[in-house]
Amino acid sequence: MRNEELGGLEVWIDQDLCTGDGICAQYAPEVFELDIDGLAYVKSADDELLQDKGATTPVPVALLTEVRDSAKECPGDCIHVRRVTDRVEVYGPDAE
Repeated sequence: MRNEELGGLEVWIDQDLCTGDGICAQYAPEVFELDIDGLAYVKSADDELLQDKGATTPVPVALLTEVRDSAKECPGDCIHVRRVTDRVEVYGPDAE
């Protein structure tokens, strides 16, 4: 699936389920980062850590594969990737 066909994607992390393994930050350090609390968070396009609960950030088209793989490989099943237009999860624990 191409990002444009999906209407643009956004990603968020459920910190309550995050195990702090850092796999996401290894796959896509431009999108994910571990904070001093040991949990992963998404980052804004300006590289700012977004620590508000449920904070989302757009998935760059060039990093779609890395973000998708992060969601698939995450041991905590806490990475959610959804379409912006209808908020349907396309990758992650709630994807159909």
